[in-house]
Order: sequence, then C-alpha cells, then structure tokens
Amino acid sequence: MKKVVRKILIAVVILLILGIYYYITLPAVNIHSQGFWSVLMVLILFFTVICAFSQARKNSKSNVVQMKPFENAWKELKSVKIGFGLFLAVLAVFCIGSVLSSPIVNASKYQKLMNVEESDFIRDIQQTDYNTIPLLDKDSAELLGNRKMGSMVDMVSQFEVGADYTQINYKDMPVRVTPLVYASEIKWLTNQKEGIPAYIRIDMATQNTECVKLENAIKYSKAEYFNRNIYRHLRFHYPTYIFDDQIFFEIDDEGTPYWVCPVKKFNIGLFGGQTVGNVVLCNAVTGECTDYAVEDVPNWIDKVYSAELLTQLYNYYGIYKHGFFNSILGQKDCLKATNGYNYIALDDDVWVYTGVTSVSGDQSNVGFVLMNQRTMETKYYKVEGAIEDSAMSSAEGQVQNLGYRATFPLLLNISNEPTYFMALKDGAGLVKKYAMVNVQKYQWVAIGDTVGECEKSYVQLLATNGISNTGDSSLYEEVTGTIEVIAPVVIEGNTHYYVTLKNSDAVYDVNMADTSLIGIIHYQAGDTIKLSYSASENGLYPVLKIGS
Repeated sequence: MKKVVRKILIAVVILLILGIYYYITLPAVNIHSQGFWSVLMVLILFFTVICAFSQARKNSKSNVVQMKPFENAWKELKSVKIGFGLFLAVLAVFCIGSVLSSPIVNASKYQKLMNVEESDFIRDIQQTDYNTIPLLDKDSAELLGNRKMGSMVDMVSQFEVGADYTQINYKDMPVRVTPLVYASEIKWLTNQKEGIPAYIRIDMATQNTECVKLENAIKYSKAEYFNRNIYRHLRFHYPTYIFDDQIFFEIDDEGTPYWVCPVKKFNIGLFGGQTVGNVVLCNAVTGECTDYAVEDVPNWIDKVYSAELLTQLYNYYGIYKHGFFNSILGQKDCLKATNGYNYIALDDDVWVYTGVTSVSGDQSNVGFVLMNQRTMETKYYKVEGAIEDSAMSSAEGQVQNLGYRATFPLLLNISNEPTYFMALKDGAGLVKKYAMVNVQKYQWVAIGDTVGECEKSYVQLLATNGISNTGDSSLYEEVTGTIEVIAPVVIEGNTHYYVTLKNSDAVYDVNMADTSLIGIIHYQAGDTIKLSYSASENGLYPVLKIGS
C-alpha cells in the first residue's frame, strides 16, 4: 500500500512540476516549434533518469546484481536504453529537420517567399500632404508620451506608459498608440481588479498627444502576471499556435483597443521559411479572440507583418537570386535592405520603406522597396542614389555647429524628385529643424525650422539647379485676389511681407530673402495679385511665386 501511495505522490509531483513549467514557459504544442522539440527532449531525459534511479534501486536489492553489479546492470536497465534511444531519435529528427529547413539546401524556396513587383516612383508616390506623414520617430513619440503621462496627476503614481508605440493609420492620420502599464508589482496588485484605464495616442503629423480614457478598462495586456497576461491568454485558447515574437497594440475606428497577434507559418521543412498564416485578434478589454486567415484580416488592421520580418524576407529575395553559395562567394546580383526603415501611409495602409543596396557595402542605393504590413505586397523602385546614412550625414553637416542628429529618413516625391525627408533633433531628443536631401544628388540639402520653410528652401534649391516645380498645380496652390493688407515684418534679420486678400482669412508669407519675390514691393492694398504658395502647418502660407 505504501508503495502505491508513494508512486501516486511521485506522479502528482511530476505533473505539478510539468504544469508549472508549462504555465511559465508557454510552449506551443506544434512540431514546427523548435521549443517543442527542446521540451520533448528534456522530458525524455527527465523520465529516463527517473527510470534509471528506480531500476537501480531495484537492482541494489537483487543478489544477482550485487554479485555481478557491472556485468548485469546495463542488461537490467531496459527502460533506460529505450529512453536514450528515443532521445537520440528525436535529436536526429531535430538536427535533420533544421538542416533541411535551412537556406543551404532551399535557397530558391527562400528567394520565392516574397513576391516583388517593380513599379514606377512618379506614378505611385504622389506629392506629399504633410498632414498625413509622420514627422516624428518612435523616440520622439516616447518623449511626448512620457510628458503627457507626467501631466495626468490622477494616474501617474499608479501607471506608466508602455513601450509599444505601434504606428497605425487612424482615420487617415498617422498615429502611434501604446497602452499604459502598471508602475510596479505593488501597483499591479492594487489596480489589477479594475484594469488599465487608458492608452496614449500621438498624432505623428501634428504632435498632438492624448491620453484616451476608456469606459471599460483594458484587462488583457503584457503587463498582467497571471491568466490575463495576453501571451498566457492566447496560449490557453490556441495551444498549437506559434505566435510571432511581436504582437501589436492597435485601435479600431471607434478607438477600441485590440491586440493583433500574428501566427507563424513555416513554408520550408520543419522550421524554415517563416511568414504569417493566421492572425488572432484579441479585444484588450473583454479578452474575446477571433481567428482570421491572413488574407481575411479586416482592413482597419495595419500591422500583421513586422518590419523586421518583411526586411528579412526581402533580404532572402535579394541575396539568394543565384543560390546559397553565390550569396557567400561570388555574390553576383546580391542585394539587401539597408540598415534601417521607416513607415509611409499609402491607401489607408502602413508600408515599410527601406533602401536597397549591394551586399558589398558601398555607399549607394540601387533602389528602394515599399512593403505593406497588412498584405505583404512589395513594390521595388529603381532609384539610384545615396544610402540613407549618407543623406543623414549630409543633413547633419549643415547644422554641425548645433550638434543636431538626423532621424532615419522618409522618402518623398518633391517636384517629381525622390527626396529624403528627416527631422533634426537636439541632444534632448527634441525636434528642432527639418531637412530635405535629394536622393540622387545628396549634396543638395535644404534646412528649415518648419516643414513649410524646409520645402520652400528645397524647391528653390531645385530651381537653382534647373528643376522647376511651380508649373505643377498638383504640388502647389494658386490664388488670385485683391490685396486687403500688405505689411512688412522683420523675422530673424530677414524682411517678410505678410499679405491678406479680400474675402479670405489666409495669410501669405513673402520672404524677401528669395530675390525672385522682390517684386512684392511694387504692390499695395487694392491691387490684384496672383500668388503660388505651398501648404503650411503654422497658418502662414509660404509664397513661391508672384504673378503668372
């Protein structure tokens, strides 16, 4: 009876240990998960060792074994031999599966994981509306988020801002969203019953930062510790799914928070050729989960493929064009993404932008790619020019006395010229100026305190080099009217004329530093004037041309 009770107790302890291990590590029960095979081998060794100890104990009581301990011990430990044999078999499957899943034997399959379409830059990338492009990077967004949280006196002692800062399109505007998190384990203990009451939303074009308070608090998040932890919640609902390392915090058009959880799909062997096969959408408030095939994901979702995964897939496409060994030895036609990326909003989707360069490590791009984070659609544009690092250095050189540092650039279409656009930040991480650098002539650099000033300087720079833009009405607006007020003002040593027209509230800024606008001095109130001007975010419309 005691033996039976002992065996039951041992079994209960073993099950308890395995249960705790599963609860903490959350392995997927799936043959495509490397973690699954690792756990399987550990379990086999664990039970083999237990059997070995059990059998050794029995043998220690056997007179035969006592007389011939070394001769008969191995023959008696049959379960141990089976265990070691099973372990070696699983290890062999794992090793062979890893090799057969690798690019060494499947380079052509890796190269075909992403379908890349060559497209036309001028046709696809229209003149930019600066109200719809992100002027800030993630680091700047974090500063704004922390500053906003510091002003929320009712929550700042209990919560902090999470590190997600997912960039999405929200009502056709580029925003970053991130949930609040508990400030500490003690704060979790005292607040977890009610949940997380808000999230931060930052408009990346206007820098407007909001702390959005929720009627129903977020109950499922990365900040939870037990069953409401989002990873544990997903695992218990989908024990066989291999979730991507990155899950994304997003909001729908009504502002409801969700977790977008991509599910890995392995297309080559056991472990190779990772893409996304399914997406689990989890309501962060209720915990309700909906499983979608990747092609059926709702359009409001922006993040399915991470930027890192898309970049890796493009590298497979560019490096393995002529096989694995060519990618290491001859490297003929081998291309790769540059060492950074940014985001562009097109057609209500978020696209990852990165340059394409040779694997030889030269300082030039042969083109660039846009990769859709929802659909994996990829477009390649053959635009030769400087790599982003060179453009960033060129921009920083214009303000080297101030010590500003450039953010990773966006690629814009200015006067049908591929142009790098970037913010220049001081040592505190605050945006101080903006820069535009021509992709093909990266020594052409324009700097401005505002986006409007930067663009105007850049357009003038292009005009100086024989590239005109004012004839393109899609790029700039024109207005004709009667002058109501015309007044000179001096700003930082430069004379400007502010002009208003009858029946209009707009104020037009004529900068006399541009000698082509000197003719403004011949106008007075009551005269009819025609102005070509660009958009501006500060209420003043920079004038680019006077007259027809």
